[in-house]
Amino acid sequence: MKEIFEQVKTTVAEQLSIDENIIANESSFIDDLGADSLDIAELIIALEEAFDIKISDEEALKIVNVKNAVDYIMKAKNISDEEKK
Repeated sequence: MKEIFEQVKTTVAEQLSIDENIIANESSFIDDLGADSLDIAELIIALEEAFDIKISDEEALKIVNVKNAVDYIMKAKNISDEEKK
């Protein structure tokens, strides 16, 4: 899980042109990190490419913070609870 979090953090920092150090697990893309709707759309595409997954529009609307992104990626990659530890 830590590796996924770190990769999500890097992707978010690159997409939003912000310092990785300000990104926390509960950071809201809009409220905490200053993203707008276009940033979110570009971020979803970047996450799809970085993790080789597909995120439906419906699911993308549910990804509002870093934790949501990490959880979705782990689910999409079928990472079990045991592997998270």
